[in-house]
Amino acid sequence: MINNKKIIVVLPAFNAEKTLKKTYNEIPLDIVDEVILVDDYSDDATQDVAKKLKIQHIIRHDINSGYGANQKTCYNKALELNGDIIIMLHPDYQYTPKLIHSMCYLIANDLYEVVLGSRILGKGALKGGMPFYKYLSNRCLTLVQNILMGQKLSEYHTGYRAFSSKVLKQISYNKNSNDFIFDNQMLAQICFEGYEIAEITCPTKYFEEASSINFKRSCIYGIGVLITSLKFFIAKNLKVNIDLFKKY
Repeated sequence: MINNKKIIVVLPAFNAEKTLKKTYNEIPLDIVDEVILVDDYSDDATQDVAKKLKIQHIIRHDINSGYGANQKTCYNKALELNGDIIIMLHPDYQYTPKLIHSMCYLIANDLYEVVLGSRILGKGALKGGMPFYKYLSNRCLTLVQNILMGQKLSEYHTGYRAFSSKVLKQISYNKNSNDFIFDNQMLAQICFEGYEIAEITCPTKYFEEASSINFKRSCIYGIGVLITSLKFFIAKNLKVNIDLFKKY
């Protein structure tokens, strides 16, 4: 805990057998109270590794439901356990758990309700091996999103995020897509509600075992990002209901 606030780390996992142990061992359990792993029907030994590590809460989907669906299960369980600060960390070791202290203190000290670990602040993305086409598309999409959504974020596409329970309880994240666009829809909802988002520089690692979507799915994701940003612009300026961010 920090300032009597319960801290929960959620790990949305899919085929994370080779990287889960390394990720979990770096989670700062001096402040983290509980860890939740949701296995989205992996076809490797992710669940067995989680059991060996004695992760407190292990949930396995009966079918592969998607990245967004995995996060929904994560956040629903974290709120059920009365978490005050919830950190979403990918168990593929692409992001370092060593930043959890910094992210949590910003929320625990009531400075921000949402903190993102940004790969773009500084020079961590390309240095860490991010493919150039992903870096370029990240920068272009972020520029368009900032214009349409009236924000100044360095990126919207990081998978390293910390939230106060207040935010998770206020936004309707369970209505969002079950696919990768879930992340962007969630940030759109958060910005729509007027929350200020903090970012900290986050080094990243791209390697064979790190999860990553292929070029085709990246294109589909990019189109979804543009749709979400346009919906935000329409909703904010024409006062259309936030339910525009449900599945499309």
